[in-house]
Amino acid sequence: MKPVSIFLSPQPWLRFAVLALTVGLITVISGQLNLAYAQNGKQAPAKVQKNKKNAEKSVGPRKNQNAKNGSARKNQTAKSSDRKSPTAQAARNARPLNASQNARPIRASFGQMAGLHATSDALGLHSSVALVVDQETQEVLYSKNDHAVLPIASLTKLMTGLIIAEANLPMDERIRITQADVDTEKGSSSRLAVGTELSRGDLMHLSLMSSENRAAHALGRTFPGGMDLFVSKMNQRARSLGMTDTRYVEPTGLSSQNQSSANDLAVLAAKAYKEPMLRELSTSHGREVSVGSRTLQYNNTNGLVKSPQWDIGLQKTGYISEAGRCLVMQAQVAGRNLIMVFLDSAGKFSRIGDAERVRKWLEKKSSMDNRSLDTPSQMPG
Repeated sequence: MKPVSIFLSPQPWLRFAVLALTVGLITVISGQLNLAYAQNGKQAPAKVQKNKKNAEKSVGPRKNQNAKNGSARKNQTAKSSDRKSPTAQAARNARPLNASQNARPIRASFGQMAGLHATSDALGLHSSVALVVDQETQEVLYSKNDHAVLPIASLTKLMTGLIIAEANLPMDERIRITQADVDTEKGSSSRLAVGTELSRGDLMHLSLMSSENRAAHALGRTFPGGMDLFVSKMNQRARSLGMTDTRYVEPTGLSSQNQSSANDLAVLAAKAYKEPMLRELSTSHGREVSVGSRTLQYNNTNGLVKSPQWDIGLQKTGYISEAGRCLVMQAQVAGRNLIMVFLDSAGKFSRIGDAERVRKWLEKKSSMDNRSLDTPSQMPG
């Protein structure tokens, strides 16, 4: 029987049965659809949401990390570029030092505090004090603040050497370095350990050539009569030479209380030059000394003694922060024997540069003077 014919059947009970069956089927199908919707329509989106959150948890940090890495790389690249930039370099140079770098601040010299570096001069010297004197005629060829009284650092050792040389003490006498020779003024180091034993001659050599502080102190300490008498003789000798601006308190120059002027130091250099031992030891290029089982090599603190352009007969360098870089020399320049003094020079190599400027200036001046003498004068006709 076809479904249409059943609905059209004249039997009421049959139509009722078919209608009830149809309603039941619709109800069942509707319930299944609702169940399916409940499972697939509501729970499925929840699962998708959960999976999405899980995905964000796993992908999100990677995105953030990648973003951080990318940002870090950009920053690193920018920093690298900045480091190459002249502006960045200038900024870094202008930045204040950190605490560790500030542990030992640079101290101003007495000359800087007195404003001596503001003094201009024709050669543009970096030394705040300079004096060039003809050794034979006493003619002053160049001067700058030559009467200023300043700390003289290891230029002190010229007077130390002069006192020892004039005392005619035995140069082969052995002298032991003791704890008393250790620097307590500046805390400077030394390769001459306590207990080292050298001859007086070796101590003189290292003191004048390499500015060895323990050597100079030992020379004063072992002087007949002791250190106090030695320092007293240093001051007496200065007065006898007419060095009225000069005062010594110890034999090394580590104390800023050892002070003098360029004029006084020129007098001292001229007197020291007359001592053959001081000329020889101060201009020596180097010296090896045996210390126990070791051999120590010492070199001259003044590199000009090795220069073929210089003929140096006596020299001494010096440095402490209060004094700046100092240099005293006897040298022959342009056929003239000269005494040169440079005090309170700013910069490690500036005192050498100043000496070179003076030498070239004098050589040029001498050459021009000679040319003018060779040119016959024009007489009126």
